[in-house]
Amino acid sequence: LKRGWTLNEYRLAPVPIAPGARKKQSIRKIPRVRDEAELYRALDLDFIPPELRENRGEFQPAEKRSLPRLIEAENLRGTFHCHTTASDGHNSLEEMAQAAQALGLEYLGIAEHSRSSIQAHGLDKAKLSAQVAAIRKLNQKFNGFRLFAGIECDILRDGSLDFPDEVLAKLDFVVVSIHSVFNLSESEMTKRIIRAISNPFVTILAHPTGRLLLQREPYLVDLPAILDAAAESGTWVELNAAPKRLDLDWRWWPRAKEKGVKCVIDPDAHRVERLQDLWFGIGVARKGWLTKDDVMNCLPLGKIEAELKRKRER
Repeated sequence: LKRGWTLNEYRLAPVPIAPGARKKQSIRKIPRVRDEAELYRALDLDFIPPELRENRGEFQPAEKRSLPRLIEAENLRGTFHCHTTASDGHNSLEEMAQAAQALGLEYLGIAEHSRSSIQAHGLDKAKLSAQVAAIRKLNQKFNGFRLFAGIECDILRDGSLDFPDEVLAKLDFVVVSIHSVFNLSESEMTKRIIRAISNPFVTILAHPTGRLLLQREPYLVDLPAILDAAAESGTWVELNAAPKRLDLDWRWWPRAKEKGVKCVIDPDAHRVERLQDLWFGIGVARKGWLTKDDVMNCLPLGKIEAELKRKRER
């Protein structure tokens, strides 16, 4: 309006002047605008990606030309939290590895359900040990690709974990999540999760609010307190890319980023086709203002191996 322009769904146009009204300002020449990028340039703004157009503070950095360069799909180098036929998945280790490589990924983390998840055929100690051995053997066949051996370990009601530390210590990474007792008070649920992610062997907090879109509401939890605890322990927080979850919600990622919490985008894939849900995760991450530097699985294989080791030594 300061330029004497108005914008509608068709074009930039001069601000209409009522009949008999005195012209109050000179009108700048309206530039030719052929696409969105030219429109933003005409308004002296950085191009605002569609994902950020929520009126949540995007115009200020756009005016200063300081919008972040958001994560792109090609930035992903691998992912974690995937399942096979060893628990409730539909494909073998070999098939999941082949599908990941076909997508151009350098690594894939296998995290079957743990023993308390009876409904998901969770692994006991013996079955977990056998799968770790199978992963180690299969890795000998790969060149430039690696399977990481992990577990999706249930967080029990009191915040303890479904396996003892001596079992978790033998794994490459540990995902923790809640699959039961969703009806605790906010205080109880928050203490439960904080106790779990304070365990030094825990790498990732999965689907942090437990929501199932259009099916189940998030459980009561103090997310700011969870993010503070994750920042303190160095626990990565999952952006679960399964379309029914998309958890942690995009609205929380700017706050997580501000606290220094790292994101990991996981498909929670139970079959090879679901690995492609990663792209939904990319969309949510972009909506949450995340860049490739905020997402751990944008690191190449060598660097993610070092980060996994560093997390254990923290």
